[in-house]
Amino acid sequence: MILVLWDIDRTLLYVGDTDRLVYREVFRDTVGREATKLPARGTGLTMPLAVRELLLTNDVPFTDVDALTKHIVQQLPDRLAHHHQALSANGHLMPGAVQALSAVRGAPHLIPSIVTGNLKASAEIKLTAFGLDAFVEIALGGYASDDPHRPHLVSIAQQRATAAYRRAFDRRNTVIVGDSLQDVSTGREGGAHVIGVASGTTSREALIEAGADHVIPDLTDTRRLLKLIAETGNHTSPCITPTGWQQ
Repeated sequence: MILVLWDIDRTLLYVGDTDRLVYREVFRDTVGREATKLPARGTGLTMPLAVRELLLTNDVPFTDVDALTKHIVQQLPDRLAHHHQALSANGHLMPGAVQALSAVRGAPHLIPSIVTGNLKASAEIKLTAFGLDAFVEIALGGYASDDPHRPHLVSIAQQRATAAYRRAFDRRNTVIVGDSLQDVSTGREGGAHVIGVASGTTSREALIEAGADHVIPDLTDTRRLLKLIAETGNHTSPCITPTGWQQ
């Protein structure tokens, strides 16, 4: 079996300026003034780190940053939910996303879940807004609400999948599908192969240079995607029995 961990933003869907609107609103409500600088687009940075960057680049005193980061992060899902209708109205599905998700979901040897810089609640809001939640096992994923350091999210997802399927998941049989340099470094540092998708702000050449195992232009060639997943994560995972490991 192969654990397939999908990135969300700019891999499966694009929410337009809704995320940036949310950052502006929570900054204004918390700090009491407008933010003049926002986190860079399409970097894949986890939400807690993006909020920290938001505060520091807008000259919030360093001594206040940790407490304000925690306060803002707690508000993000509810504020995003407030803009639920705007997500699909102002955003769009990435080309081939539904077909690719459906194909992976329908393959008996593949387990589809998520690894993302979004908080779990925010990820669910986005996936549900675009009708994608049924294609992935959300409970098995790794989210920024689990750990702000994105590479750590791979092992979290692997542990959850191992417990659910009684199979060992590690670098040999875990594949990330994502569009950013953060997706590549998450796999390389965290313990997964990476199929880069040049559908975001990162070029094919940059994804290759960063160490992606394969790079595709988008998700429209479902047959090729399935072939690459099979080739990249084709190591057999042992079953877990009450007495230990068994091939």
